[in-house]
Amino acid sequence: MWNQLHQRIDDLYDEMVEMRRYLHQYPELSFHENKTAAFIADTYKKLNIPYQANVGGNGVIARLKGSKPGPTIAFRADFDGLPIQDEKDVPYKSKIDGVMHACGHDGHTATLLTLAKVLKEVQEELFGEIIFIHQHAEELAPGGAKPIVESGVLEDVDYVYGNHLWTNAPYGVIQTAPKEFMAGADRFEITIQGKGGHGAIPHQTNDAIVIGSQLVTNLQQIVSRRIDPLATAVLTIGTFQAGTTFNIIADKAHITGTVRTFDPELQDFIIQEMEKVMKGTTTSYNATYTFDYEKGYPPVINHPEQANIVLQAAEQVKGVEKAEMVVPSMTGEDFSYYLLEKPGAFFFTGAQKEGHIYPHHHPKFDIDERSMVLAAKTFIEILKSYDH
Repeated sequence: MWNQLHQRIDDLYDEMVEMRRYLHQYPELSFHENKTAAFIADTYKKLNIPYQANVGGNGVIARLKGSKPGPTIAFRADFDGLPIQDEKDVPYKSKIDGVMHACGHDGHTATLLTLAKVLKEVQEELFGEIIFIHQHAEELAPGGAKPIVESGVLEDVDYVYGNHLWTNAPYGVIQTAPKEFMAGADRFEITIQGKGGHGAIPHQTNDAIVIGSQLVTNLQQIVSRRIDPLATAVLTIGTFQAGTTFNIIADKAHITGTVRTFDPELQDFIIQEMEKVMKGTTTSYNATYTFDYEKGYPPVINHPEQANIVLQAAEQVKGVEKAEMVVPSMTGEDFSYYLLEKPGAFFFTGAQKEGHIYPHHHPKFDIDERSMVLAAKTFIEILKSYDH
């Protein structure tokens, strides 16, 4: 049966690509994925697989029960797009102005729907139950995973697995990690209130640009000078906005950025240190500040046994040239919420398109569509590993 399933994935490759390209042309932003959710639900309806729509928002959950006893295993795919203008010159370019699938979620969805189709064909030979989690709003906190988990979907699940088509790795590579895999991703906003004035009379002002520049420099020293070099953290300033014209000293500056960590205690320490730095810097310049810190997705922490199952499964897939444990990535993912509830693992499937090296969230992002085949077959082999 298992070899038959691999062959069926190959047989359905053109259909999988067609599905992915359709979704690529009609992306929807996080929390607004109504038509995409309807497409997914309609697909399960045609496959005669029971499903539930509007789970935790726009989530769609389908269930396929085998005839033999066994564990309940969940597979997850996300399906939201990003507020980015598609700049690729391809027939399947996004038709929605200012929105595109710039992270591979269209491929995740096509992969899971195709997997469901081939498993439905052998339902009587399957064991346990397979749950297909189609999640909305991965790209925008608070995300879709948390409300889906809170809906109770995982209550009867024994193991949960997820995949991300990953253009940082070439086609033919599967990557995961035994524990820490992706970082917790937070964001912050700082507003500095100084005193503006004429550019020719700086001594009568409290220059928000100078204060902000000093603050940025001081904030960067938290990671470099206040944290153990063997610990892992990132503090990045993403925007700095101030001023209106060339000869006016700005009274206000607005700064935004992100903090990435794996350790909650380190996360809290960084927040405390940021407060100290902001207070000290602004006080020394007779300015004030406001600080808004939003804790985002928790880190993705794999379970060692399930991460090993991913590697062993990938090694059985024809076309996978390397299955490896890798160092953690500082990118974030709300798959973390599933792993906080149940044993499981998240993995990357190399999807770098030859000669097309644009990263995730780039206006020209695209994937090697063959990666969907490897992802689907890895899911099959993960399932097979529980067939005792």
